[in-house]
Amino acid sequence: MSDNDTPFGRQPRDGASNEAGGYRPRSEYALPPQAQGRPAPQTPEQPRPEPVYEYRDSVSREGLEPVGELPPTSDPRTKRRSRSAKSMTVRLFNFIMTLAIIGALLFVGSVWYGKTQFEARGPLEQDTTFEVPRGATFASIITGLEQQNIIPQQGPLRVFLRGVQSSGKASDLKAGEFAFNPGMSMRQVMMQLTEGRAITRSVTFPEGWTSYRIVERIIADERLTGDVLAVPAEGSLLPNTYAVQKGDTRDQLIVRMKDAQQKSLREIWNSRADGLPLKSPEELVILASIVEKETGIGSERPHVASVFINRLNKGMRLQTDPTVIYGIWGGEGKPKDRGGLRRSELDRQTPYNTYQINGLPPTPIANPGRASMEAVANPLQTDDFYFVADGTGGHVFSKTLAEHNANVKKWRAIEAQRKQDAEKAASEDADADTSTAN
Repeated sequence: MSDNDTPFGRQPRDGASNEAGGYRPRSEYALPPQAQGRPAPQTPEQPRPEPVYEYRDSVSREGLEPVGELPPTSDPRTKRRSRSAKSMTVRLFNFIMTLAIIGALLFVGSVWYGKTQFEARGPLEQDTTFEVPRGATFASIITGLEQQNIIPQQGPLRVFLRGVQSSGKASDLKAGEFAFNPGMSMRQVMMQLTEGRAITRSVTFPEGWTSYRIVERIIADERLTGDVLAVPAEGSLLPNTYAVQKGDTRDQLIVRMKDAQQKSLREIWNSRADGLPLKSPEELVILASIVEKETGIGSERPHVASVFINRLNKGMRLQTDPTVIYGIWGGEGKPKDRGGLRRSELDRQTPYNTYQINGLPPTPIANPGRASMEAVANPLQTDDFYFVADGTGGHVFSKTLAEHNANVKKWRAIEAQRKQDAEKAASEDADADTSTAN
């Protein structure tokens, strides 16, 4: 080994460049920049592709491993944005659910409060009545109930309205006059107004009244409303007692009376006896109206009817005073200050004067009741052709004219005695008044 040799090789000759190769002494090796206190030169780093991790199925235990470069649509930032959007959706859903729960609780609370108020004791302290006019609005009904202190006056409209609507009875409110008791709740008030339990009152039309008189009473009844445009045909109404409610119309009542008459007449005509000298239900009503005016005693009606049936069968004139009166004064009737019929009135020619005409008059002379129509349809079987008042409110019946004339003589004697007694009583009263004055 020469002098220039070293255990690591030959030493460079003096003046020889280090670039010539060979090994340099350890002391001649350059220190790295960090060791020399200088910053290391920066070399641009080449971008390295990020590994793509592949999910292996659950059988594999090797986890995720790079499989190559990411495809353009598999940016992890897109996945992070997707997770953020999902998180926002969850928060929005939770917010909406919270609002829904709060709303449900408020709704349940309001329903409970409304139900409690709807069924609470009312402010009314004494019995009263309340009228619901026909065509009244719901708001006007509420106002009226408030004014009469039937329901509370502070905020009852919404509670009462909701209560009625929730019960499905808003369309069932009825017109009429209703009774309310102290302390009735709004629910009880609603039931009273919607179930139609209106106060009913009766109006009576006596049997034998003319249509004119019936209409007079209907017009005078202040519980009824509306006008009567025309007087119904004589005999078309059934006298009876009818239940009416405040606010019912007058025409409605007339229609009810007509319907009742038609129904009764149909039933009676279908059950009439054989052999009657009557051609139609209308003729039955005409004769029944005469029977009605001749007697006010129910038990006498079949007997009076038998007399007229016998006369018609024999072709005799009916010769009854009520027909003469109707022919002269019509439905308004004879003036109250008039006494009996005069001879001139009995001789007057009218379509209703049964002393002058044969058979029945052209129309009924009144509105007969059901009992009189039944009496004509099934009269008593007799041989009587006459009757006259007996002085006690009833009548005496006879088969022959001679018997009848004798009965008439007795009746006239009774009437004469009554007149004398009345004049004597009046004279005594006058003397008593004079004595007291003196």
